[in-house]
Amino acid sequence: MNAMSAVTAGLYGLLIVYLGGWFLGHWMGNFSLLLFLLTVVTLAYWLAERFRFKPQREAAAAELERQDSARRAELSKMGIAKVDGDVEAAKTKLLMQPWWLDWTAGLFPVILIVFLLRSFLFEPFKIPSGSMIPTLLVGDLILVNKYHYGVRLPVINKKIIDNNPVKRGDVMVFRYPVDPRVDYIKRVVGIPGDEITFANQKLTLNGQPVPMRAEGEFYNEDRLRYAPMFSEKLGDVEHRILVDPRLPSYFGNTPKTFPFNENCRYTAEGVTCKVPQGHYFMMGDNRDDSQDSRFWGFVPDENIVGRAFFVWMNLGNFGRIGPFH
Repeated sequence: MNAMSAVTAGLYGLLIVYLGGWFLGHWMGNFSLLLFLLTVVTLAYWLAERFRFKPQREAAAAELERQDSARRAELSKMGIAKVDGDVEAAKTKLLMQPWWLDWTAGLFPVILIVFLLRSFLFEPFKIPSGSMIPTLLVGDLILVNKYHYGVRLPVINKKIIDNNPVKRGDVMVFRYPVDPRVDYIKRVVGIPGDEITFANQKLTLNGQPVPMRAEGEFYNEDRLRYAPMFSEKLGDVEHRILVDPRLPSYFGNTPKTFPFNENCRYTAEGVTCKVPQGHYFMMGDNRDDSQDSRFWGFVPDENIVGRAFFVWMNLGNFGRIGPFH
C-alpha cells in the first residue's frame, strides 16, 4: 500500500509539473491527450479497486468480524456475557478507501464523462483574437459541435463515421496546419473544387462576386476604432464582415510554401486559389486583421475539430450568449 501511495503521489507530481509548465508557457500542452491519459490511468485504478483492493478490504473486515464473534462465543461459554470492545469502528476503518484510491478510482466516472462529452459531442473553446470580429469577439466562450461533420477518434482525430458535409459559410474550429497543436477558428469560404479570389478587398467564388451589402460602421473595441461593416452571403449563410475597401490587399513578399501552393496565384491586387480535394479555404470575418488561408494555405479534412455554433458565456457581456451564424 505504501508503494501505491508513493506511485500515486509521483503521478500527481508529474501532472502538476506538466500543467505548471503549460501555464507558464514553457511548452505547448495537449489537453485531448492529457484527458485521454487521465481516463486510462484512473480506469486502471478503478479496475484495481473493484477487483483487488476492495475485495481485500472486505475480506479483512469479514475476518475481523469472524474473529470477534468467535471470541465472544468462547467468553460466553465461560459465563462472561458482557464483552468490552466494538469492532464496527475498526471495520469502518478497514473498509475506507485510502487517499490514493479516492483521488484516482473515485475520479474515474467524472473524468470518463468529461472525456466522452468533449471527444464526441461538444468541446468548449475561447476566442483568443479578433480575427472573427464582428461575429465573435475576444473573450467569447463558445461550444463546438464535434459530431456535426462526423465522428472522429480522440487524440489521433481519425474520422470513422461521416455525418454532414462541410458547407460554405460554416464557422469551423480546426487544427492550424502550420502547427497542429494549436486550434484556429475561421469561416469556410471554399470547399474542394472551388476557385477563390480575394482581390481589391472583394471576394469572388467560382467567377461570381459574393453578394455584399453595406451595414454602416462597427466599433472595433479590440483596435479602438471604427471599421466599415458589410453583410456577406456564402451559400445559405448571411453574416457580417469587416473590410475596408480603401485598403490594398497585401499578402507580403515572402513566397508561400504551404502544401498545394501551386494552386494559388498572388498578384498586386490579391490572390486566387483553387481548393484541392480533401481541403478547405478558410477566412476570418475581420478580413483586414486575419491570418488565414490567404497566407498559410488550405485546411486538410483531418484537421477539422468541429463546427462552432453557440456562445455560452462572455464574462464582460452576458448579452453575447446565444447562437451565431
